[in-house]
Amino acid sequence: MPLQETVTDQVVRGLTDDGASVRLRAALAAGTTPDPGFVGALVERCAVEPDFQVREMLTWALTRHPASLTVPVLVEEVRSERAQARSQALHTLSKIGDRLAWPAITPRVLADADDEVARSAWRAAVALAPEDEWPELAVALAAQLGRGGREVQLSLSRALVALGEVIEPALRVAAADHDPRVRTHAAATELLLRDPDAGFEFAIEEAKRAVALGVE
Repeated sequence: MPLQETVTDQVVRGLTDDGASVRLRAALAAGTTPDPGFVGALVERCAVEPDFQVREMLTWALTRHPASLTVPVLVEEVRSERAQARSQALHTLSKIGDRLAWPAITPRVLADADDEVARSAWRAAVALAPEDEWPELAVALAAQLGRGGREVQLSLSRALVALGEVIEPALRVAAADHDPRVRTHAAATELLLRDPDAGFEFAIEEAKRAVALGVE
């Protein structure tokens, strides 16, 4: 067996080892010496890897391979039944930054029932959307206002603020929503848009007061 095939097999086996440190080294090796034979194994491991540091190394390794090899496989993973597979695929696509993946970020993906998948989708959307798609993206993102706890809401606000002033019409619509959670989140996001240095907790508390007092 040629040496390169032996090394590839060793790395692929290492990705499924019981030890996190072994998997980490295998992912590092896969990124240091990219090989088309690694792509499928890296993507598959992303779907099940329990260790955060290893997952980040897997993503890094995939970014080291040609987008022509990785993007089609990752786009397919966005439709996976496994939430972690979807989340990691979206996270990796955002790091690769190839806008050919943009059509995979559908409204359904942006509204995924799993919070971690949705958060990854929001970040990926901001990274991949062409500028002329930003107004429509702002509407889709604003439809999620009021969702989840603080971390989820902060992720959404950051994604919206990253789009800039184009989000203002969507925020105005959300500010008139019947749900006070939506109105509060919209007001906090608007505050962050005006003052990016304001902390999210401060923005939320200010928004709560404004909504309670009926301040526009």
